[in-house]
Amino acid sequence: MALEVASKAATGAPDVLGDCPFSQRVVLTLEEKKITYKQHLIDLDNKPEWFLSVNPEGKVPVVLIDGKWVSDSDVIVGILEEKYPQPSLVTPPEFASVGSKIFGSFVSFLKSKDANDGTEQALLAELTALDEHLKAHGPYVAGEKVTAVDLSLAPKLYHLVVVLGHFKNWSVPESLANVHSYTKNYLVVPFALPLNSDFDWYMLLFSLESFEKTKPPKDEYIIAGWAPKILSSSIHWLAEIWINLVITNKKALPKNTSANLETAGINYDVISVG
Repeated sequence: MALEVASKAATGAPDVLGDCPFSQRVVLTLEEKKITYKQHLIDLDNKPEWFLSVNPEGKVPVVLIDGKWVSDSDVIVGILEEKYPQPSLVTPPEFASVGSKIFGSFVSFLKSKDANDGTEQALLAELTALDEHLKAHGPYVAGEKVTAVDLSLAPKLYHLVVVLGHFKNWSVPESLANVHSYTKNYLVVPFALPLNSDFDWYMLLFSLESFEKTKPPKDEYIIAGWAPKILSSSIHWLAEIWINLVITNKKALPKNTSANLETAGINYDVISVG
């Protein structure tokens, strides 16, 4: 009997796989373990009654396992590993937390309106730590085999690349060569390899067949999914500016205001008051 998984549908396209990196992590795990499953795409702006009846919190992903709907991608992946131990995706304990702070640092930097608040530097520090780890232990986090930590990182890194590129015109520095290699095809040539030997190709994250199958079909769906979060952050930021102007009777907007409005996709006019 096939498992059932409820994942986020694309914003504005309820019949298309959406932009939730946690949903993709679960489906990636199902694909890598060759587990048969049925996927339900959930429009989070118009959640069906059946979904809310089995999952009152209305969050995704959730998976139907042994007649019970289970939420939280960490919990789901753990249950899948216990119930379907082969092929194993267990990450060695010493590597399980590698890259775990990247996503939070990415979100903080994305929502930041202050170029000097340290959020970019914090993200770069986390990416640099991943780069150094991959240099020492790669090509994957735990060596030559994909494990659960890679399947957790893959969607998050993809969102980072797409979303920061679109909203902040920002990209992972080329100096972090191991991070770039981690997300592409990577040819490993052992130092003492005889000339007539076959090379070993490692299909890295974004090139995995399972990743191609489970990611949103267009980057535009990822951007559309993140846009409301950016807008919400910008509205809060603008409210703070307005309060500041009213209380202090300032007539000049804070530094980088125009750039931040444009980044958020907000049209505006400059007017003089008083």
